[in-house]
Order: sequence, then structure tokens, then C-alpha cells
Amino acid sequence: MADFSEIELDIDGPVATIAFDRPDALNAITPTMLGELNDAADRVATDVAVRAVVVTGRGRAFSAGVDLKALGERQLSNGKVGDILDVPARALTATLSSMPKPVVAAVNGFCFTGALEIALACDIMLVADEAKIADTHAKFGIRPTWGMTQRLPDAVGITRARELSYTARTIGGREAVEIGLAARSAPRDTFADALATLLDELLANSSDAFGAYKDLYRERLPLDAGLTREYGTDYPFDDSDTAARLADFR
Repeated sequence: MADFSEIELDIDGPVATIAFDRPDALNAITPTMLGELNDAADRVATDVAVRAVVVTGRGRAFSAGVDLKALGERQLSNGKVGDILDVPARALTATLSSMPKPVVAAVNGFCFTGALEIALACDIMLVADEAKIADTHAKFGIRPTWGMTQRLPDAVGITRARELSYTARTIGGREAVEIGLAARSAPRDTFADALATLLDELLANSSDAFGAYKDLYRERLPLDAGLTREYGTDYPFDDSDTAARLADFR
């Protein structure tokens, strides 16, 4: 496995963990980090031995969002952080949302703005009760370009999404679950155990089914079109695995 300077990639059996690794900077996102994240995500997406992926942060943050210091003296135009960040970030979120295996965002601490957009591109968000989560684009006079306006309303509804984005207020892990942003929360001192439990539950199930679910959930269609697509789209399954799972009922 290649060395990285701003992330860590660890593969332990069927689980790959991709971790932001700039803890002294609250894992703030740089162009270098995004390049490394894409490298790691591309590897695990195509590794058939990896059945589930975790995205998390080292230290007390998931990620504080874009490292504004890394922008240097660059003049922002029309509220965009620029292609140096936007292009790799959009590639990353596309890979996380489309790889045919579940991706868990383990939000262990601070998760702001661009980092929240990355977390939203994952399939399931597990958050620490003590986590601090916010969309702060408006606070800094910038606009979202990594998927916030499309994925946040899908998670919490358009009314709540507007409230969170317009106020830039910070919420904790429990509220994130209450409003539908996250699936589960746990106190920080039991967070690792909660993550292990979630992964055990996922890994007990069919990877082929995960691939079908990922594709079908990803495209939001009007009901009739969605029902037609669900019924009419074929996916490759290992029929022997299905037969083994059904054997006790035969």
C-alpha cells in the first residue's frame, strides 16, 4: 500500500478505512488530501475483497472542512473555491456514492461544510453525540459546489436544509439523528463499539444486494419511473450465495 501524507488507508479483511489525517489542523481539506482521498477511494472501489468502507477522521475531528489557509492569496470568484478543490472533491463524492459497496461516514467530531458534503455522499452516517456539524458556506461568503444542495435536502427535507444552510448553525450528533441527517449516534467513548456493531450488521448481508441497492437508491425518480426502473433493471448476483442464504427455508 502506498504511503500517504494527509490520509491513512487501512484494509482489515473486508473493511477498508479511509481516514483524514491532519489532526493538528482538525483534518482540514487541502488539494493534496483530496488527491490522496481519490486514490484511496478508487482502490477500495475496485478491490473485490473489500465489502464495506469507512470514512473517518483522526483525532477530535472528522474534518473542519476546506483549509482556507491552503487557498493562499488566490482570489475567489463568484463564491467558488475553485477547480483546484472542486474538481477532485466532485470526483471523490461521485466515487463514494457510486461504488457498489456500503460506505459509512463515521463522524467522530467536527464536521463542517465541505466535510459534510463528503459525509453526505456516503451511504450511512454514524455520528458521535459530541460531534459538531454545520454547513457554514454562507458564513464565509462562499457557495456549495460539492453536492450540498442536492444531498442535504434528500436527507433532511428541503425546509430543514434551508434552515441549516441559511443560519449556518451547528448541531450535535443526537439532533443529526433526530432530523434524519445521520442514521445512528453514540457517545464518543463507545463510538468505536457502535461502528463495529454497524459493520457487523452490514457484513452479515449480501454484497450483491448492496450493489443493487446502491444503484437504485442513488437515482431519485418520480414514483412510477422509479418502480419501473427497480423492476426492470438486472444486476449480477452470485446465485450460489443466494441459495445458501435461503437453504434453511427450503
